[in-house]
Amino acid sequence: MSASSRLRLRLFPRAETAVRKGHPWIYADSIKEQNREGEAGELAVIYDKRDRFMAIGLHEPESPIRVRVVHLGAPVTIDADWWRGRLQDAARRREGILAAGGTTGLRLVNGDSEGFPGLIIDRYADTLVVKLYTSAWLPRWREMESLIREVFAPRFLVLRLSRNLQATASEHWGLEEGYVGETGEELVVFEENGIRFESAVVRGQKTGFFLDQRENRARVEHLAAGRKVLNVFSFSGGFSLYAARGGATEVTDLDISAHALASAQANFELNQADSKVPRARHQRVQADAFEWLKGCRGKFDLIVVDPPSLAKREREREGAIQAYETLNRRAIGLLAPGGVLVAASCSAHVSADEFHLLLDRVVAASGGSCRELWRSGHAVDHPATFSEAHYLKARCLERVGGF
Repeated sequence: MSASSRLRLRLFPRAETAVRKGHPWIYADSIKEQNREGEAGELAVIYDKRDRFMAIGLHEPESPIRVRVVHLGAPVTIDADWWRGRLQDAARRREGILAAGGTTGLRLVNGDSEGFPGLIIDRYADTLVVKLYTSAWLPRWREMESLIREVFAPRFLVLRLSRNLQATASEHWGLEEGYVGETGEELVVFEENGIRFESAVVRGQKTGFFLDQRENRARVEHLAAGRKVLNVFSFSGGFSLYAARGGATEVTDLDISAHALASAQANFELNQADSKVPRARHQRVQADAFEWLKGCRGKFDLIVVDPPSLAKREREREGAIQAYETLNRRAIGLLAPGGVLVAASCSAHVSADEFHLLLDRVVAASGGSCRELWRSGHAVDHPATFSEAHYLKARCLERVGGF
């Protein structure tokens, strides 16, 4: 394509400053000038107010986020070799996780934060799951599929599409969710720090499992010895299995979904060969977490509160903060003396500062005191390089005073 026919953009000053600082999203109302209409997946070249090259991004004409930046700095040629190099860079950043052994489930590419806006790649054993969140990748899928197979060499590859893309992908690009090429299993067994889990790679939530809590699950394992554990919003029992392997005497999974509880049971059965796992009494409770915590009269030595996102939109932020306070206030009231609370949030619209402040309020309102054991954010395979990408935060508090 000639220079004159390229899609060229100029931005309003505030947006230009944000891009220069590394923010990868350019909203439609941030574009001051555009030389022509662009197509989905087309490369848009961003110039500054002095007509100097500034960045390149993927254009998405139907989205409020009109351009997603993939390169900032000096001019480059964005071609197959360039994308291949980006994938190889991402692979190198995960070498330490894989070299440690015992883990075959991890994120290989984390979207916008690694220069692949709206595209994530998760590995489950010999199966890769690619999930697309922007239509910009639909016309580029065949090229990306080839490069992904070349760099990561999976046995199987699954394509997942966000709900808003499914109709367009099918009607205009002939793309459907599911295995691409050779077909593998619906449930793929993988390892995480030596613990075996199932991932529903074709129809499960996200890409089939929540890989982002791996490091926090390992932290819980080190706290669990001799403890009675409650896992609130347990999903497929990840925290519970780590606690059982860590020497917990009893673990209770609490979730409103019968399917989630069945998945947790299946995961426990996968790990019966580990001598510590079957020693822990495993109970499952199907109930609304808010109501169950309110009515519970028992005590626990370790409680994990890890709900799904409670604020998917900015307008839901205040309600989410109140909900987090309610959940953790009720949970902290169920702690035995010396008990530990692990509270987590995956709501991007609730900042880490807001989350830690609400936990401070919960402790203050409890009438007792707590000692912080640790707090955490994103794992190394889930890097976050701009504000909206920071969603995960967790904090571990030990009860040291009366309640």
